[in-house]
Amino acid sequence: MKAWPYRRLPGTVAVRVDGVSVRSPQGETEELDALARSVVDRVVVVGQVETENWDTARLNVSVTTPGRLTEPGAPWKDVVVAAVLTERATNLRVTTVLSPDGDGGREWRGTLPVLRSDIYDRATLTAQVVATVGGVPGRAVAESTEDWIVDVRTDTPTRDRPFDIKEVGFRTGPSMLRPFADVPWKVSATGRLPIVHINTDFEGMTDLLAAEGQTAAGLVNELLVAQMAADVWTAVFHAALGNLEIEEDGAPVLPHDWRGEVLREMLPDVLPHLSVEDALREAHRRRTGTTGWTELQPNIHYAASRRADVPKALSATVRGLDRLNRKDAEA
Repeated sequence: MKAWPYRRLPGTVAVRVDGVSVRSPQGETEELDALARSVVDRVVVVGQVETENWDTARLNVSVTTPGRLTEPGAPWKDVVVAAVLTERATNLRVTTVLSPDGDGGREWRGTLPVLRSDIYDRATLTAQVVATVGGVPGRAVAESTEDWIVDVRTDTPTRDRPFDIKEVGFRTGPSMLRPFADVPWKVSATGRLPIVHINTDFEGMTDLLAAEGQTAAGLVNELLVAQMAADVWTAVFHAALGNLEIEEDGAPVLPHDWRGEVLREMLPDVLPHLSVEDALREAHRRRTGTTGWTELQPNIHYAASRRADVPKALSATVRGLDRLNRKDAEA
C-alpha cells in the first residue's frame, strides 16, 4: 500500500462520457448517438460517424467526487478537477479543467477537445483531483477508479465485449436455462457483466444472427439485435435498481460499477423531470413501496427501447421489406 505525505481524499471518483460530437474542416458538426457509447464497458467509439474527414472531436465529460471534498473544514483547498485523455502510441496527453455543476460540490462538468491526428487507435480518459493540502498547492489527492476508452477506429463500443454473449442450446444446456427452451434468448444481469444467452435450439436463430446486407434476413437481423439490446437494457436497469447500497438515512447510493452507469444513462428518461439523484430516490421508493412501480414500467420500456434504437431499427426494417416487396412485384 502506497503511503502519502499528505491527506488524500477517500472514496470513489467516477468519470463519464455524456456525449460526443465531431467536426469536419468545413465546419460540419455531427452528434454521435447512443450506439456510439457503452456505459457498461465505459467505451465510446468515433469510427461510425458519417462525417468524412472529421478532424476534431469534443467529449462532454462529467465527474462525480466524494461529498467530503468540498465540505466546510475539509483539508483540501483550491480544488481542481480535471479530465485527462492519454494514449501511449502518440504520447498524447490532453487535459481540461471541469467546472462545478450545482451547489453540492460533487458534480463537475466540461468539454474536452481532441484532434483526430492525436489518436492512433485507443485513448484512455481518466479524472484527476488536485488541491492545496497543508499549504502546499498542486497535490494530487484522488483519481478516477475506472477509466473510459475513446476508440477512433472501430464502430462497436467494446472494451472486450459490451455484454458477455454465450450461444448455447437451452434444451440440453445448463439446468437454469432449460425452463426457457422456447425463448430465443435470456439475459442474466447478476454477475460482473450482463450475460446474454443465445438459444441455438430456437429454430432459425443462428441463421438470423449471422445474416447481413439488404436481404430479408439481414433486415430482420437488425430488428432482432435491437430488440435483444432493449431486453438487455431493461434487465440491467432492474438489476442495478434492485441491488443498491442504502445509507443510514435510507437514501440509495449510486453504484460505481456498470450498474451506476446504467442508472445514470436511463433515469433521465424514466423520470425525466428529476435530477439523477432525485430520480434514483423516487425509483427506489416506488420499487420498494406499495404504489407507483407498475406505472413506471412503460417509462423503463421507453428508455430501454430508445437506447437500443428499436424505433430506428423497426423503421429501417419496414422500409427495407417494402423495397424488397416492390422489387418482387416488378420482377
